[in-house]
Amino acid sequence: MTAATTSFRFIPRYRGLGLSAVGLGGALLVVGGIATAVAPILAGVVGIGMGAAYLLSPAWKLVVIVDDTGFEVRSPDKSRFRLAWGDVVKVVAAPNATCFVDGGAPERSLLVPGVGAVAPYDIRDKAKLYEAILAHVPASRIERVESLEAALAAAAPVVTPPGPGG
Repeated sequence: MTAATTSFRFIPRYRGLGLSAVGLGGALLVVGGIATAVAPILAGVVGIGMGAAYLLSPAWKLVVIVDDTGFEVRSPDKSRFRLAWGDVVKVVAAPNATCFVDGGAPERSLLVPGVGAVAPYDIRDKAKLYEAILAHVPASRIERVESLEAALAAAAPVVTPPGPGG
């Protein structure tokens, strides 16, 4: 990689939900222990387990590394994929700093979820990552849309149900 590299870490989008699950699970565990009731104890263990699994997910160790030649999505031990800027098929970009980088295949593509975008993850300094992507991809490969969700809905094929008797 070149000397000018920047990294952007994936982070949980719903941290509060994970923490709430752990907290509620802990409260149920305590109440179940005091009342010696099995159901709240089991519910508490499940709540703590689910909240902890979300907050400790390996997905939050993923990082996007950007340099002058392209970007790479990697975990601590291996590269998930690397995409040269010249190999980017298209970038669909919305003004809320949301963009989809089409690498030609789903396993080589990246969604940068901007403010209010629907995604299961978030990315630290996402606005800076969005700007870096737009700065490196040729303007001819950037499609600007009002919202990524609306653009995806408009691009989806319309399926008309069969009429009566068909």
